Amino acid sequence: MKKILIVVDGIIGRHFIQSVVGTQTSENVYYVVQSKEEESFEGYDSARFKFFNFDPTSNYKISNLLKMDFSQTILVMENPSDLENTIKNIRLFQSNMRIIALDLWNAKNEDDGIEWVNMHQIIGLNLIKFLPNIPVFAQNIGLGNGEIMEVLVPFGSSFVYRHLGAIEQKNWKIAAIYRNRQLIIPTDQKMIQPNDTLVLVGEPNVLKSVYRAIKRELGQFPAPFGSKLYLYIDMEIEKTKNIHELVRRSVYIHEKLNKPLLIKVVNPGNIDSLQHIKSYIDTNIEVEIVYDTAIDNEIMLKDIKKHHIGLFIVSQKMFSQKAIRSSLYKSNVPVLKFAERSFGALDKSVVILGEENHVEHISTTVFDVASQLGFDLELIDYVVDDRTNNLQVIEHFNNLSDIFSKSIHVIETEENPIRLLKEDDNFLQCLPFTEKMFANSLKRFFATDSETLYTKLDSYHQLFIPTQI
Repeated sequence: MKKILIVVDGIIGRHFIQSVVGTQTSENVYYVVQSKEEESFEGYDSARFKFFNFDPTSNYKISNLLKMDFSQTILVMENPSDLENTIKNIRLFQSNMRIIALDLWNAKNEDDGIEWVNMHQIIGLNLIKFLPNIPVFAQNIGLGNGEIMEVLVPFGSSFVYRHLGAIEQKNWKIAAIYRNRQLIIPTDQKMIQPNDTLVLVGEPNVLKSVYRAIKRELGQFPAPFGSKLYLYIDMEIEKTKNIHELVRRSVYIHEKLNKPLLIKVVNPGNIDSLQHIKSYIDTNIEVEIVYDTAIDNEIMLKDIKKHHIGLFIVSQKMFSQKAIRSSLYKSNVPVLKFAERSFGALDKSVVILGEENHVEHISTTVFDVASQLGFDLELIDYVVDDRTNNLQVIEHFNNLSDIFSKSIHVIETEENPIRLLKEDDNFLQCLPFTEKMFANSLKRFFATDSETLYTKLDSYHQLFIPTQI
């Protein structure tokens, strides 16, 4: 058993001892020194608690007690002079013992063996949790560095009515769900409800991103991925007519989403096209021209971080290049690929239900885009023998439809959904941006899911949405 010395006075000390008495551990023995006669404590185990009443600033009185081998000392004292002299007395007999001391005055002490518990900081951290939209971190569990977080799921959250199995939890986990003051143990089949409280565990920086994603509501796209739109034009690749169409359509998206637009031009070679692009410059449209001939794809990744890009816009020709596509995949932001069809005339977005849960990962973004652009939303349900996954996804979309007052149209078909869509004139296909899009030609030949076969609908506008937060 470990022997622990506790020296207390005042009301804070009494509350502390009461809390210690209430603990269930039998591994520690507590020697409690009170500077004067205090009220007795009820319900304590006499085998675990030894109480003494004397002045700890008296070297003579505390010396006999300090002859024992204590693992640590906790000092909860409200008089700074008493605290200072008590520390001096302890150090005379126990020079290396760990001391934890309550700091009511922002005290400074040259003793490196003292761990100060700042009262002002504790009060501030406890008060801040009552503010709305502020993450609450565990302070007395784990490392206390923000690796444990509690977050309330608002009604319009992007996480509402999502199955836990459909939430990719990389470097973080949902450890517990609290609903109506009841603990729910997480399983893949459990669904998050409005006003649930989630306990998250993971890397602090990752949890901050997860927190922003949970608090995100519809009408904010391209958040939480970023705050700006980014059009990338390589004049060595694009024809003049295509450049003008790309700019015009990007400006249309910019006006619809009401988000700043950055137009990045590399390998400039057409003066007329440059002048045309520059004519769009205003307070919310910025143009950057790179004259350096040594351009690599890393420029896109750097710009995404530098400018907080939330939607990357490219042409069909640019996206067909594997190196470009690979860089965009690493960026972890949505990519809008324009095809050579009218975009202003679009009136619907389409999602093909896949073999995995990837579609549920992107559901809120799909709803957000369709709502802001004024599109109808269609789900293509390819009827197969085992439809368990598809039915779960449809349930999830129906729940979101009720929340956000956005109707959806579910089309059940036994026909190949890609062949079915090819009969349509125009639409925006929304699909998960996954590693399947880098499959070799042999795998594509035998593939049956829409993610691997995305090129079959390459002549239509497509929005590729990352599945990770």
